[in-house]
Amino acid sequence: MNADGEERSHWFDDEAGPVVRPYAMTRGRTHHAAQHRLDLIALVVAETQGDDPDTDGSLSPEHVDIVELCRDAPQSVAELAAELDLPVGVVRVLVGDLVDNEFVHVNRPVPPAELPDESVLRDVINGLRAL
Repeated sequence: MNADGEERSHWFDDEAGPVVRPYAMTRGRTHHAAQHRLDLIALVVAETQGDDPDTDGSLSPEHVDIVELCRDAPQSVAELAAELDLPVGVVRVLVGDLVDNEFVHVNRPVPPAELPDESVLRDVINGLRAL
């Protein structure tokens, strides 16, 4: 209750206004089929060709914000979550929607186990210098 004796909603912040719950942004979904590819360091890249997300009525403002951020430069899932001040799980669902609609694609970094061993690279460099 507030000072006037009226009951206040706990979903309202005087400075921020009404709070939108994360599940409302994802329409109640907590994961996406492509979520297995969306770890924190996966890079989200905007497609250079295709429809303008602003004209697609099925996209939320958060979807459009993600595409706009990725147009400037590829962004990791963690960077998007930080920039938009959204939980990572919500960003994963939204990015999955954008992948399905072909507004963005995801580049996964090479896992450390698949990178060549440093000693092999040194041997190659030494071999090239010997030529």
